Amino acid sequence: MMTEEHSMAPDPEAEPGPEPGPEPARKPAPEGNQADVVVGRRLRALRLEAGLSLAELAGQAGLSVGALSQVERGVSSLRVRTIWPLAAALGIEPSVLLDDSAEGNDIYCVRAGRRRDLPVHSEGIRKQLLSPPGATLTGMTVEVEPGGGSAEAYAHQGHEFGYVMAGEIALTIDGTSYQLRAGDSFAFRSTLLHAFRNDGAERAVILWVNSTKPSEVRDAD
Repeated sequence: MMTEEHSMAPDPEAEPGPEPGPEPARKPAPEGNQADVVVGRRLRALRLEAGLSLAELAGQAGLSVGALSQVERGVSSLRVRTIWPLAAALGIEPSVLLDDSAEGNDIYCVRAGRRRDLPVHSEGIRKQLLSPPGATLTGMTVEVEPGGGSAEAYAHQGHEFGYVMAGEIALTIDGTSYQLRAGDSFAFRSTLLHAFRNDGAERAVILWVNSTKPSEVRDAD
């Protein structure tokens, strides 16, 4: 005997089941107090500025990589017995690590009064680093005295951008010269031969940004 199958349709008058509850809140990662965070950021900035890896600084200071990493992340405090070895490895005074001033540099900020001069090989040029250690881009101010400029045209890897803040410069890119004044800007591939010179009567100041690391920067970039 054949039976007729009936599909079970949902009852429109049936009460809905309970809604799923909210997901349990995730516990935030442990954080150190603000003083430890500030000291950790300063320590990391000094390490990057010195060109040392985490393992290299830990080895020179007699610490484990894990312990040093925790200090840099502000998870643990900087112990008194580790201050001197770290300062010696970084070539600084211990007081630099303990400076709790809010006006210090760290991995994110560079204060106006604490910019680092970059070495130059041409006369009449001064470069000050604006970007913090470890930054992907290198930013700097380039001051060019009247008659000063790059000794010769050069090229390297990367890209660059500049903005003339004061004075004027003659910028040559790939054989074409541009007379740039305050308010003018420029951008080009660093692989193109380029050079610059201040033929004006006053100091020129350029905000210069490129993707070359400070250790690889030449007279302008």
